[in-house]
Amino acid sequence: MPLTLSDLVPDEGAKKGKKRVGRGTGSGHGKTSGRGTKGQKARSGPGVRRGFEGGQLPIMKRMPYKRGFTNIFRAEWEVVNLDTIAEHGLSGAITPEMLFERGVIRGLEFPVKVLGNGEAVASLTISAHAFSESARAAIEAAGGIATVLERTDRWMTARPRSRRLPINRELKEARFGKVGGPQRRDDVSS
Repeated sequence: MPLTLSDLVPDEGAKKGKKRVGRGTGSGHGKTSGRGTKGQKARSGPGVRRGFEGGQLPIMKRMPYKRGFTNIFRAEWEVVNLDTIAEHGLSGAITPEMLFERGVIRGLEFPVKVLGNGEAVASLTISAHAFSESARAAIEAAGGIATVLERTDRWMTARPRSRRLPINRELKEARFGKVGGPQRRDDVSS
């Protein structure tokens, strides 16, 4: 007997029917339909917002260490100390590419900053995106050169968007957009 499309059925338990609520007490989900008894969360609609505690001061405001925020626009720097360079035995012209090859930094998409922890034991030519004052002084004291590279990483342009309208001083003095003031830019005499 040939196999037809009508013979194709899913495995036992592969498809599960949706829970049908409010279909009588015999269904096990009748009467209150799994919503409990009365109250805001038993009604239709969105219920309460996340973090709402019935009007009392919520936990994020009660506990001081919970306050603050994480700045998502913070620049991610790769920090390299002079003693780290000495430990890896780097010499000659040191660039971010060389540091990445030796496993000193995570990746080339991050700007590199050289800090002055340790001593420059030899005259090195170090190219990085930033230097601390102590690192620059130590490198130049050992007869080396500290070259600042131009930053092209994505953290240079990542800035929070402002909600303020780009309005200039003339429009502000003309009370642009206010009651009794001009409502169009063309109405403001330049």
